[in-house]
Amino acid sequence: MDYRTDAPELLRGFLSYHETIKGHSRRTVDEYYLDLRNFFRYMKLLKGRVPRSTPLDEISISDVDLPLAASVTLSDVYEYLSYLSRDRAKRQNSKMTVFGLNDKSRARKIATIRSFYKYLTLKTHMLENNPVAELESPKVKKSLPRYLNLDESEQLLSSVDGKNVERDFCIITLFLNCGLRISEVVGLNLTDIRADHLLIHGKGNKERVVFLNAACADAINAYLEIRKTIAAAEPNAFFLSSRRTRISRSTVHELVKRHLSAAGLDSGKYSAHKLRHTAATLMLHSGVDVRTLQELLGHEHLNTTEIYTHVENEGLRDAAARSPLSDFKKK
Repeated sequence: MDYRTDAPELLRGFLSYHETIKGHSRRTVDEYYLDLRNFFRYMKLLKGRVPRSTPLDEISISDVDLPLAASVTLSDVYEYLSYLSRDRAKRQNSKMTVFGLNDKSRARKIATIRSFYKYLTLKTHMLENNPVAELESPKVKKSLPRYLNLDESEQLLSSVDGKNVERDFCIITLFLNCGLRISEVVGLNLTDIRADHLLIHGKGNKERVVFLNAACADAINAYLEIRKTIAAAEPNAFFLSSRRTRISRSTVHELVKRHLSAAGLDSGKYSAHKLRHTAATLMLHSGVDVRTLQELLGHEHLNTTEIYTHVENEGLRDAAARSPLSDFKKK
């Protein structure tokens, strides 16, 4: 899939703007394209541009133009959201799929639609009025992140073994100590490895420096001894697969699940991203302030980081213990 050849001209400008001007990653821009493709497929069906019996995923959007975009009303968008919440399959290619997207998925699609119309009205002035200016996002349920405690983290690290032990141990060590995203681990290059820090390429191609503690430095050096003996198909890739190419996201997910199971931990409950949550939570418990943690994790907004402050707040625990009724027992 390549929006530069697949998307109609009206969408290409918007997507190119986000990739070249806003600096969003290719993965993010691809998600925007898929969101808009699905939206305009439904709009074509709703507006009678294709027969009503046409399967949604078979509708072409090659003819999507400004008049169609301009014809969209707020009521049309609400009808589309009703379709997403009731009839859209969560997993398109699964025989066991359930229908209806959750509030977080719907909110992301709304954000894409709002951004697209904002681009048409404020950036390119193709439209005079924004039909979705009053569009509200669904209320997203907030949930606390799951994380391993210190003993479980040590248990996981101690259990790492097998054919690629140096590589896998290094990956899990970086997750637990540095709080890296899986995309950042996969994207690490040999040229990003410095004596005392890593150069991380985060979301939106933003670079940040992550300093290495002794555990990370030791794990990296141990893996480097193995890495330099491999004639890699991608010479600059740091973490390699068994095929000597850059390791994939799916491989990292799989190895994390495998080592969690080997450690006797619930691999269904935890994941590679939960190890990032673990790093953030353990650092807060150790006294790292939230502003420093924000920079370390590469969060653009502080409120994204602040979710970790609610995981285990000692002040709240102390307040509960100080309640005048804390020792009450029914006689």
